Amino acid sequence: MHLKITAALAGVGAICLALANINPVRAELVFDSLGGTWSGTGTMKPSDGPREKVRCKVAYSITKPGRSVSLDLRCASDAYKMVLSANIEQNGTELSGNWFEHEYRQGGKVYGTNKDGLIEARIEGNTVAALVTIQTKGNHQSFLMEAPGSWMSEVAIELNKDAK
Repeated sequence: MHLKITAALAGVGAICLALANINPVRAELVFDSLGGTWSGTGTMKPSDGPREKVRCKVAYSITKPGRSVSLDLRCASDAYKMVLSANIEQNGTELSGNWFEHEYRQGGKVYGTNKDGLIEARIEGNTVAALVTIQTKGNHQSFLMEAPGSWMSEVAIELNKDAK
């Protein structure tokens, strides 16, 4: 169960990177537009089992316009519940930050780049490492997390910005 939760946290933690889909020239406009609540669904693929559906909701708070954001992420499936917070900074095309899952007390670092609207990132914790690809277009965010060798080998989530 611990490996399942930790691997799932890495995938869901990847959502926090979606907020960093910023083009440095227009960082403030795009970054600020992410503020608010997003929700959606997706799947998780354990390395030894069938895909499992997951539901997520995330609230983004802009802490430094165009450069820094915090988030509160809540996800649930039939098998688990998690509450994740993160703080992400962008400097040029470089991303860095921290994440922490409150239910299971797991945390770690986020590193990555944002080049031409494509985010490629690595999420690390004491017991997990994952590669993440994220894209945001208007009011839609999608990401794919791949963690070969982990119990949770793939997570794919689609989010839409909630109406105010």
